[in-house]
Amino acid sequence: MSTDLVAVLGFVALFAMMFLRVPVGIAMGVVGVAGFGFLSGFGPALRLLAQSPIRTVTDAGFAVIPLFLLMGAFAATSGMSRELFRAANAFLGHLRGGLGIATIAACGGFAAICGSSVATAATFSSIAYPEMRRFGYPESFSAGVIAAGGTLGIMIPPSTVLAVYGLITQQDIGRLFIAGVLPGVLAVSMYMATVTIIGHARPGFLPRGERVPWPERLGALKDVWAITALFLFVIGGLYGGLFTATEAAGMGAGGALIIALLRRKMSRADFRRALVETVRTTASVFTILIGALLFGYFLTITQTPQKVTEFLTGLGLGRYGVLVLILLMYLVLGCMMDAMAMIILTVPIIFPVIQALGFDPVWFGVIIVMTVELGLIHPPVGMNVFVIKSVLRDVRMSTIFYGVLPFVATDILRLAILVALPAIATFLPSLM
Repeated sequence: MSTDLVAVLGFVALFAMMFLRVPVGIAMGVVGVAGFGFLSGFGPALRLLAQSPIRTVTDAGFAVIPLFLLMGAFAATSGMSRELFRAANAFLGHLRGGLGIATIAACGGFAAICGSSVATAATFSSIAYPEMRRFGYPESFSAGVIAAGGTLGIMIPPSTVLAVYGLITQQDIGRLFIAGVLPGVLAVSMYMATVTIIGHARPGFLPRGERVPWPERLGALKDVWAITALFLFVIGGLYGGLFTATEAAGMGAGGALIIALLRRKMSRADFRRALVETVRTTASVFTILIGALLFGYFLTITQTPQKVTEFLTGLGLGRYGVLVLILLMYLVLGCMMDAMAMIILTVPIIFPVIQALGFDPVWFGVIIVMTVELGLIHPPVGMNVFVIKSVLRDVRMSTIFYGVLPFVATDILRLAILVALPAIATFLPSLM
């Protein structure tokens, strides 16, 4: 049997197992070991199975993932998200659709210390949604703006998805984080503009809130100094070369814990809950990473990345034509797969194509995260939509999907802007 046929059968088996709801990390591991064993013998395949998990979990470079997750968990359990929303609402709530704009601003701020879209969406479902409904905002808009704002968690640094992309492609994680700053600011700005346009196009759809006096606004700012300081400390240290990405993650987690303890915002139960949540999420991510590593050996022996590169570059579409084809593939996969699994499964295959076409790998990392971000809210899967539904049990899925449609259009426009103007992502890293 030819290696090409084995590779095709391997992918068919992988997607069949995923369709049967086998966890993607387990599915990749099983197919990887079985395929490698079929081609090279099951003795070497079983040795890979014994060595790869140990090598992955003991690699110091991978420590960046649990440490940034821990930083986000400490921030979430210490009430920083609620203070962010209160401050944003104090400044923006009086505008038409102001609570929606404030939700986007608070999601952006929380993303800067969390790095998880799922956590951001779940957190603001319980904070912002009741406030918007209390002031008469439609159910679809209220849920939709939270789903869209939640996607900022994987774009604004520190981002666990960008970190995993850097580990897979051996790119500097600090440069990737810095590259995500301006695209993250663009994302927040365009989401805010979308809410503003909706408010002005349909004046009776989104109400205005009461104008908060300046003394109260300034008082609300006092509650968010810690978040600002923590973000500047972590990103400033990375940008200034004071510490590596892994060291930044450790400093960020330690800083979030110290701030929570000094402000007496974390109980022993909160501390235990943050640790347990971090361990659970880390175990999930590392299961996928180990499965991807085993699957990667199968791809290597079948030379799949090289053959995919030859095929795509030989289509005669030009470099941007191939890029559009790749992005369309990611949009389709976003209908079926989790963001992290999608990155880990596809990047080892697609990245050689990007290198052959001469695209900047840091810029491509931001592009991929943006595309995956879109997959978090577009139907029929939309991971953030499912998360919000699990929190807001009385809201129908169709209602949430209807509410995110304007933001899906915004994401597509933003993706086009970043493809046309790559300097948005590459400018800050070029100064490092």
